[in-house]
Amino acid sequence: MGDRFNTVAGWALFAGIIALGGGIVSSKYFHAERPEKMGYAIEGVETESEGGDSGPSLNSLLASADVAAGEKVFAKCAACHTVNQGGANGIGPNLYATVGEPIGQGKGGFAFSDALKSKGGEWSFDNLDHWLKSPREFAPGTKMTFAGLGNPADRANLIAWLNTQGSNLPLPAADAAPAAGGEAAAADNASNAAEAPAENAANTSE
Repeated sequence: MGDRFNTVAGWALFAGIIALGGGIVSSKYFHAERPEKMGYAIEGVETESEGGDSGPSLNSLLASADVAAGEKVFAKCAACHTVNQGGANGIGPNLYATVGEPIGQGKGGFAFSDALKSKGGEWSFDNLDHWLKSPREFAPGTKMTFAGLGNPADRANLIAWLNTQGSNLPLPAADAAPAAGGEAAAADNASNAAEAPAENAANTSE
């Protein structure tokens, strides 16, 4: 009876050792196969390492702006602003002939915030783009409660349309496309560098 019990106990102990060993091996295997980077990508959301604003420049967007689309974007502003000549100020100032005007000045006595009155400069295309993107970042302390337009094309279309409302300044030309990879410039630099010693040698021999 005792021998039989010892045999059963021995087999049970052996099976336990085998199971423990298998568990250790399995754990190491799956740990090695598991990727170190945890989490998962969310579609439509960029991480900091995936790049920032790499789209067309403001000049290029303005050069190809859709004025009709800009008028539609202005619908978001119409609750606070008028844009017709001689129009009354509302919650915000009348925006007729705004493009090119001094920032925070005029507009029929509208009470601009100190943040805008002290900003200085004029409503250039670039300043309007920054303002429309985030009024609070452009002029911290502004009374403007609009969060901003995140789409660069929407901002360019709106600016182009506003420009037709009494300002009519010439829109900038599109920026030239950069040379592909800068290879042509690199080749020219290498060629110039190779020619320089030969020219110096010729000048010395004279």
